[in-house]
Amino acid sequence: MAPSQSYEVTVVGGGLGGLTTALALRQRGLRVTVLEQASELGEAGAGIQTAPNASRVLMGLGLRPQMEAIHTEPLDQVRRRWQDGRIIGLTSLGQRCKDQFNAPYWHYHRADLHRVLLDACVDPAGPGPVVRVHTASKVVDLDRTDPERPVAVTEDGRRYACDALVGADGIRSRTRELMGAPDTLLFSGEMAYRALIPGELIAADPSTRWLVDRFQSTIWYGPDRHLVHYMIRGGEYLNVVACVPCTDEVAAKWSVSATAQDLVDAFPGWDDRVPAMLSKAKEDVSAFALHHRRRDPVWTDGRVALLGDACHAMLPYQAQGASQAMEDAAVLAEELGAVTSAGVEGALRRYVDRRAKHAGMVQDASLRNKTFYHLPDGPEQRARDEKLRNFDGESDLSYDWLWSGTPLNDPDLGAFSYQFAR
Repeated sequence: MAPSQSYEVTVVGGGLGGLTTALALRQRGLRVTVLEQASELGEAGAGIQTAPNASRVLMGLGLRPQMEAIHTEPLDQVRRRWQDGRIIGLTSLGQRCKDQFNAPYWHYHRADLHRVLLDACVDPAGPGPVVRVHTASKVVDLDRTDPERPVAVTEDGRRYACDALVGADGIRSRTRELMGAPDTLLFSGEMAYRALIPGELIAADPSTRWLVDRFQSTIWYGPDRHLVHYMIRGGEYLNVVACVPCTDEVAAKWSVSATAQDLVDAFPGWDDRVPAMLSKAKEDVSAFALHHRRRDPVWTDGRVALLGDACHAMLPYQAQGASQAMEDAAVLAEELGAVTSAGVEGALRRYVDRRAKHAGMVQDASLRNKTFYHLPDGPEQRARDEKLRNFDGESDLSYDWLWSGTPLNDPDLGAFSYQFAR
């Protein structure tokens, strides 16, 4: 019997990071309970991307067929100038990622990827004990009277004892507060608009039709703001993320509803194709303040550990937030799966040793990109654009470093081929 089969783990948070963790732990033989505060499991209506480093983790969990069924593949990553839309840099994705990094770069609807993970967690035919998932289970207290059996206490008084507790409960992590970790949250001064624009509206307009002729991941650079968009669900929606200076209202409320006109008004003087695109957004536009955490290696206390945004929340300027949480999940499962209950604390320390520096470097790079993306027109902007013409990574992190290899020690995963037929 594998050492890990004799104990149980509670995961607080049922988002992408929490469910990846639960699935990875299940496949190591652990008994896992997920506590999610929302009344229904699901994800916001928005897009998400898995770069090769995250795709490799998910495929290592046996999810390749399900991912193939829901993905949209961008063939290029394109960088454009704000005023005239001129292309200043183009990086090939598509087959190049599969050839060079042995894993794909894919886009999804967040809800679709979340459903794939949830289904795998509760599938009775899957390997390991079926994950127990409880919704409407807001954790409000952490009882560590017995240091070897932490207990998550929910708002309605239910108690979930375990051998290890993982806080995967996001940027405003309650687990982090309850374990007494330092407050590392910082406000960026910026906010992001998020919208899904119907692909049929994009395709019907000659001024935006080009967006469906070839699927690409596009970044527009301009003074104090930038715009990202890509297709998901095979062209059913154009996913838009628009980062701009934060308003007082959004800063105070964290998130608010917005309109297509708000989106258009946030990009005055930009290339005509930008308002033509953004004006097609419908009622599901939102704006949310962008926060991040300063780099900090305090992720554990005894048998309690943090994961993803709870310990290394980063700005979206490397598109790596969810991907780094998935890497966390795989490493955490590898460490916990190799020990009995008596070895949990050491396993959690090794998890942090293997992940904190790496995730911290991505945090720092994402923060540096906040300045890099938003330079005013002038000498620094021209130097940046020249760098993008010969692109190998926007900041100090090259894509070769970020996307290559695996965070795991598993020799099977390192040797496994993810190659796809052309």
